[in-house]
Amino acid sequence: MAWEGLRRRFEIHLRLERALSLQTVAAYLQDVNKLWTFLQRDHAHIQPSDITTQHLRALLAYLHAADTSATSQARILSALRSFFKFLVLEGYMTEDPTALVASPKTSRKLPTTLEVHEIEALFMAIDHTKPMGMRNRAILETLYSAGLRVSELIELKQSHLYAEEGFLRILGKGNKERLVPIGTAALKYIHLYIKEVRCHLPYQKDFADHIFLNRRGKRLTRHMIFLIVKELTQKVGISKPIGPHTFRHAFATHLIEGGADLRAVQEMLGHQSITTTEIYTHLDQHYLKQVIQDFHPRS
Repeated sequence: MAWEGLRRRFEIHLRLERALSLQTVAAYLQDVNKLWTFLQRDHAHIQPSDITTQHLRALLAYLHAADTSATSQARILSALRSFFKFLVLEGYMTEDPTALVASPKTSRKLPTTLEVHEIEALFMAIDHTKPMGMRNRAILETLYSAGLRVSELIELKQSHLYAEEGFLRILGKGNKERLVPIGTAALKYIHLYIKEVRCHLPYQKDFADHIFLNRRGKRLTRHMIFLIVKELTQKVGISKPIGPHTFRHAFATHLIEGGADLRAVQEMLGHQSITTTEIYTHLDQHYLKQVIQDFHPRS
């Protein structure tokens, strides 16, 4: 079967069997297309079944020479691993050419986070006299209190809110469900928003159960959440790069620094691997400096 047909079958596999989001599926296909485009230069009629480990190593060498970051190279190779694994499972190929290809070494950077006083400053910068201000406060409180991904926040529904128990039912990556505790402050502002603002919005039928809506009664977009955060950071004068995901970083960082169990934080964040959560075990630099001053004999 030719490239186009196999890519289409792979797309169906990602959407139906793996239940990935449309954005994630598009990213996978885009990375698979990078291999096809690369091979077309010297092998115009090559088919997936003809691809070898050497072809893939040549692609990585090309990406490296083009100053593609190691992280991007690793992402592309990961997508190709999924593609060829699918082809082997479906019987289109007998061997996986990615099996002997080593992933580029990537360094894990510490995420940008927010101090507690910076989060409080952002909350206080919101104009609570305006209906959308009430909504925005509830949004940021929820991001920080529950450590949600932006995609999880915009899909949050009233039927997934268990206020008396203090939990949210979250549908995360790969349609994996998890229960996440949510603090009383966030619950307070969610209830205020629902009772005083959302009830007056002319919500559209498809979004009747969604908690956070725009003025037209539709679900908020990821871009809109980003603009809300960007406007507030400019207002309070925070110069470091801040986005909606920074509240998730702050949630995890503050829990770890406060002594929370790493496994518990992993469960709340919905990380498949604890190694992803371990990046939040970095400690506050002021604390490290104080340790040196208190305990090093030459301090």
